[in-house]
Amino acid sequence: MGQKSLPKIYRKSLLYKSGVEYADFGLNHIEGCVHGCTYPCYAMMLKKRCGQIKDYEDWCTPKIVANALELLDKEIPKYKGEINSVYLCFSTDPFMYRLEEVNKLSLKIIERLNRDNIKSVTITKGIHSKELLDYKRYGENNEYGITAVSLSKDFHDRYEPFSAPIRERIKALKRLHDAGLKTWVSMEPYPTPNIFAQNIYEILETVSFVDKIVFGKWNYNGLISSFKDYKSFYNYFSNEVIDFCQKRNINVHIKEGTIDLEEYASRSPAKYSVRDGDLLFKFAY
Repeated sequence: MGQKSLPKIYRKSLLYKSGVEYADFGLNHIEGCVHGCTYPCYAMMLKKRCGQIKDYEDWCTPKIVANALELLDKEIPKYKGEINSVYLCFSTDPFMYRLEEVNKLSLKIIERLNRDNIKSVTITKGIHSKELLDYKRYGENNEYGITAVSLSKDFHDRYEPFSAPIRERIKALKRLHDAGLKTWVSMEPYPTPNIFAQNIYEILETVSFVDKIVFGKWNYNGLISSFKDYKSFYNYFSNEVIDFCQKRNINVHIKEGTIDLEEYASRSPAKYSVRDGDLLFKFAY
């Protein structure tokens, strides 16, 4: 039996200037997300505050923007001279796990953008489609990314309960990489050890095939500030991610607010002690 069709909504506009430090334009052709992340998800919090969704259950029942392609046909000529790339997506997921209706629309949107030589940049906790390997339909300059903040099934079940298993995400991304396409990983929101203890170097080595890594701290959760050395923790591991990437010729971006410059300066000359990555992290005063 096929999947039940998703509820439809209509919008007056789709493309917008992102205002984010590593992205140009953005679009969100779905409202809500089936993955149900519990970090908590900033997009869900924003939509709830604005009255666009009622609760977590409403958020996890995504609605598809039925006129997305029609809006693109109108807006691409309007913005074409300004657009370098379009980011999919900031407040939803373009390749939701096991939701073919979402995935098919995302592919059509990428194809439409590429037809006007506009690069698309994707980020997902789902599975990138094999169809993206078709160079005749899709451009070769797109950038395909996944969120990968832990390799643990326990972490997945607790914080990303309905998303694709992390190994499946990585496998699909590696397939695109092996075909010569550009790939990247977002290691955000990265947890402090009191939230989830793990070894960051295992994650870095596992995704070391990518062209770019973005690293960012955990937000919107009071557990962060209850970890005594959270500022030095993120300062230290930001430097570790930068060092790892530089040694392997991987582009790296540390999200704004992850490095605390005041704390960094106050500890100079700083001495950090780390054994087994994050598991036994401590700051040596």
